Amino acid sequence: MSAQDADGPLTGPERDHGPAADADGTRVVRAGLPGEEPYAPPLPGPVFAAHFHLPGDIEGAPYTYGRDANPTWTALERAVAELEAPEDPAAETVVFSSGMGAISAVLLSQLGPGQTVVLPSDGYNLLAALRDRLEGFGVQVRTAPTGGWEEPGRLDALDGARLLWLETPSNPGLDVCDIRRLADAAHERGALVAVDNTLATPLGQRPFALGADLSVASGTKALTGHGDVLLGYVVCRDAELAASVRAWRKTVGAIPGPMEAWLAHRSLATLDVRTRRQAGNALAVAEALTARPEVSGVRHPGLPGDEAHQLAARQMSRYGCVVGFTLPDKAHAERFLSALRLVGEATSFGGVRSTAERRGRWGGDAVPDGFIRLSVGVEDAADLVADIRRALDEARTGDR
Repeated sequence: MSAQDADGPLTGPERDHGPAADADGTRVVRAGLPGEEPYAPPLPGPVFAAHFHLPGDIEGAPYTYGRDANPTWTALERAVAELEAPEDPAAETVVFSSGMGAISAVLLSQLGPGQTVVLPSDGYNLLAALRDRLEGFGVQVRTAPTGGWEEPGRLDALDGARLLWLETPSNPGLDVCDIRRLADAAHERGALVAVDNTLATPLGQRPFALGADLSVASGTKALTGHGDVLLGYVVCRDAELAASVRAWRKTVGAIPGPMEAWLAHRSLATLDVRTRRQAGNALAVAEALTARPEVSGVRHPGLPGDEAHQLAARQMSRYGCVVGFTLPDKAHAERFLSALRLVGEATSFGGVRSTAERRGRWGGDAVPDGFIRLSVGVEDAADLVADIRRALDEARTGDR
């Protein structure tokens, strides 16, 4: 996809747009960087400040107090907006201390007593805790499965809704929904549309180009990609939405540390090469898994035979690093995980080092006991496939 590059602060002076022809690999290397100055670093270091010198009237002051704004956040927010919405100079980003901070900010800032939200019934498992909280505040919550929107009458769930929340691909099931169709249907009914873009990343999917009003993600995952930063963000189509989300961040104090924000910005430069390699590796792993008789239910949007592939191919430019599959039972799955050499047993996904877990150990996800969520890293694809095949062989011997 072609995109416009941008410089300048996200809020305050208008962003100055550069060439529209820059490819993803070029844009991620330069996203959010300040103009070049002699002897200055290309990416200024983190600004550690609880307060800023603040003479006179505070109206229009770019930085006042460390809970409100920080120059290191500003640079990262500008970079994320350039990647998520390169065609929309009005889009604004608000960064948070975690992905759940970002998700909570959208849901709790946009919904009030008597209003209705539609959530995925198969989304990230902590959405269930937020659902309870919303219902306690008097919000009506409806749910729909990510892959079930084509069923007759399903769009009726949007009637009277204030907000539609989509998670596509879903975590951990990897189902996909038609963002454009659902955004159009929601907007016809006066609802806002938020898309959790964590698994796809801004290089794999552009929710704004498909009609969304908010794009939300856990930057802990593939965006930063090294398993060493907790971070979240919300990109808003307009300043009014951004102001309400930013006010929520200030009120609850869900702010990122400057070091975390700087590390995230630093990591963006390799986002294209990391996610491209990971997507290719994930497809190779998924294809290898489909050939194993003891493996069932292999899911990856890039697999031509995956039930979500045709839709994913229309709205995604790369298919992510996560592969889901099921082994016969809990014991079989745990033998497989213990036998892996190159894949660590850990939760989360999107890192440069491959990880996997038996997802059912957490509870809350409607998955079989033997379901594995595998996050594919940037190791050599042949080595990964060989390690997985060997671990499967070892795990199968326990059935004899």
